[in-house]
Amino acid sequence: MKGLVFASLLMAAPMAAFSTAPAAAQNWNLEVEETATGYRVGDPEAPLQLIEFVSYTCSHCADFERDAEAELRYFYVHEGHAALEVRPFIRNPIDVAATLAAQCGDDAKFFGNHSAILHAQDNWLPIAQEISAAQQARWNSGAVSSRMRAIASDLDFYELMERRGYSMSQLDVCLSDETRARAITDASAANIAEFNVPGTPSFALNGTLLDGVHSWPALQQALSAARSAPVSSAE
Repeated sequence: MKGLVFASLLMAAPMAAFSTAPAAAQNWNLEVEETATGYRVGDPEAPLQLIEFVSYTCSHCADFERDAEAELRYFYVHEGHAALEVRPFIRNPIDVAATLAAQCGDDAKFFGNHSAILHAQDNWLPIAQEISAAQQARWNSGAVSSRMRAIASDLDFYELMERRGYSMSQLDVCLSDETRARAITDASAANIAEFNVPGTPSFALNGTLLDGVHSWPALQQALSAARSAPVSSAE
């Protein structure tokens, strides 16, 4: 009986080796890494290298996230046609606090945090626009860590990030990182100077700022044109 069992296993082995099941496709949305200037998702060797300059207090940036997320992430990035790097464009202290929250934790969490903050903008931005003089003072004076925590508290970032799986103490650690806060503002200034970014959202494609492109329909057209452009061959 043992011999028969062993023989049956040998007969089954070639069938497994020649399985016709297709190999799983690469999901480039799972490839996230921090860069020197932001966070990138997608194939680092993709033919389309897209940079998005974003301010979390920019309503047009929230519009872009809602309009573009499905097609950009689940067609261009997922299929390896494009890689997307998000770089912060800092306009005010709220942008710093929101960026610190978005960048809190593992690299893999960044794009989920980024999307959650922008999708919730309609809830927290009106609060920011109605702040009192006392709140303004808390946001603009004192240690960076206390200023960032005050902003997060007043704008309900703690509740927002709790839904993302963060405890108050975990977010406090990220908001209190003055070294990262300075690095974020320095990187923003460097990006603005290098690309002459006029406002947000703005986009650079393969190292060149896209003039007049500030919405998903306009960017979609630019990406489509870049994909269909003939590839020149080296002589």
